[in-house]
This record gives sequence, C-alpha cells and structure tokens, in this order.
Amino acid sequence: MVPPLTRKQFLIGATAIAAGVRPARAARATIIRFGLDLSTDHPTTVNATEAARKIKEATKGEVDIQIFPNNQLGDDSHMLSNLRSGAIQMMAIGDNILATLVPSAAIDNIGFAFKSPDMAWNALDGGVGDIVRADIAKAGLFAMRRIWDEGFRQITSGTKQINSPEDLHGFKIRVPPSPISLAIFQGLGAAPVTMNVSELYTALQTHVVDGQENPLGNIETQKFYQVQKYCSMTGHMWVGYWLLVNNTVWTGLPEEQRKLIADTFDAQALEQRKANQQLDGTLEATLKQQGMEFATPDKTAFQQALIKSGFYKTWREKFGPTLWSALEKFTGPLS
Repeated sequence: MVPPLTRKQFLIGATAIAAGVRPARAARATIIRFGLDLSTDHPTTVNATEAARKIKEATKGEVDIQIFPNNQLGDDSHMLSNLRSGAIQMMAIGDNILATLVPSAAIDNIGFAFKSPDMAWNALDGGVGDIVRADIAKAGLFAMRRIWDEGFRQITSGTKQINSPEDLHGFKIRVPPSPISLAIFQGLGAAPVTMNVSELYTALQTHVVDGQENPLGNIETQKFYQVQKYCSMTGHMWVGYWLLVNNTVWTGLPEEQRKLIADTFDAQALEQRKANQQLDGTLEATLKQQGMEFATPDKTAFQQALIKSGFYKTWREKFGPTLWSALEKFTGPLS
C-alpha cells in the first residue's frame, strides 16, 4: 500500500506545479525546460547539454533539465517573457537582448570596450557582473555566476566589403532587438533594422537587409555564408550568454540541488569558453572555404566615429557612474 502524502510533501508538490516545475515519479523528479536560440552543435548547446546530463546523473534522475535549442520554445523575446511567467523554467540569452528587460546587462556590449575574451570574462565574473546579477535578481530571475562566451561580433555583407565607417553609411544591417546594438550602428551612420535571429536568414536571402553582425560561430552554424559574401573582422562588440532560471522555480528547489546545478553549469561555462574560442580560431579558414572573403579593418577608425557621434557619453550617462566605473577598471578609459 502506498503511504499517503504528508502535508509538507503536498505543499512542496503544489508549489512546484504553480512555478512551472513538473514533478514526476511520485513527486520526486523535477523537470526543467531550458530554451535557447542556438543550434544543436554550438558550444553553448553542447556544454549546456553536458551539464544537464551530469545533473541528472548526480541526482539519480530527480532533476531532469531538458535542453531545447534552435528557438524550439520561441524566439529570445518570447522565451524571456515565458521565463518570467514560469511557462519555461530556464534559458540562455545574449546580454544584448536581456538588456531589454535589465538595462545594465548591456554594459559589456559597449562598442570596442574589450580587447580580449579574458578581459570580458574577468569583468563579468567580477565586479561588473556583480552589479548586473543584482539587477537580474530584481527582475525575478536567478543568474548563474559565470557568463558563457558568445564572442566578438563581426560584420557581414552581401554587397560589399566593410573597410571603414564610411562603408556603413546608409547600409541596411540587421541587429538584434537590443537598444545598444541599434545605437552602435546608428552612431556609425548605418541604417540598422532590428529582428530576431530566427528571421535573419530569410531577410538576407531576400535582401530585406544587406548585411548583419554576429560572432563567427553563429555565421557558420546559421549558414549565413550561403547568403553573404563578405566578412569584416570589426570585433565591434563582445557578447556573453547569461544562464537564467525563474526565481520562483529556483528558490523552490532544495538547497543541495541549487548548489549542484549552479556548480555544474559554472564548471561547464569554463569548458564552453574554451570550446567557443577554439571554434572561433578555426572559423575564418572554414568560412573562406565556403566562399566568404575577409577583411581586417582599422578598429580605431570605428571607435573614433562612435566618440564623434556621442555614443560613449550617452551610454555613460545611461549606465551611471557606478557601473561605468566598474567597467573601466577592466577596460581602461573608453573615451
């Protein structure tokens, strides 16, 4: 005979259901749906899947984190809304898009701020990230401590090589639905168009836009080389991926499970960073074989154009002195 549930067991199960966590196997297993916009073979998806496997194994199936790549649960904006409501429980999201909800998340997207990935990781794992994580918590979300690496963004074009800021004047370029992405290309004189990445390939194919900007990993895995001829290695913005959990779901988990999940994903963040950098180092050659032509322009000219446009002054005022000062401790003066 199956013993009746205690009042405590009943309340735990009811809370989990209300938060969107689905108990199974006699209210023991917790299913967490994790959505992201990247392909199945991207290092972020691969390492998130490995973290989920380790967690399921360590908990003997009591925590089952199910990974849904390729926008299976909707585009970024849709998933973020569903994460806040509890319709999904976890997601990975680029800081530039998270900034539509948490403005401080865009601090590491400042144009030409970071000289290397390590500089960005140190800032986001350290004092800059501490401020951003506190703001994420105010939005009802829990952020894993270590940010995942999406890399430096480069510009591609179907019509011409981008060698200088002047080449961008009037250029129709897709940017993600991110205020700071829009501001960078407005400051450079382009004609930016915002859209989610799920729409981008078709927009490039049909010439709704002439170009786009993304890390090389996305350019390759999203097959943009099929509809873009030129790639300019501007490295104009570094982007990280935050791993977020609905806070009601997070606080509803036992403390030992929270620690295991956080420690496992943070350990995989280090592996993901290495894998993403290794991939990035091989992709120029790969994309050249797939028909793309590369240029390495003078980044100083682009940064000077942003200074002249007032970009840095505007965003220093938007972020405020505390966050801006925290950033410049890692980057040095930006303007």
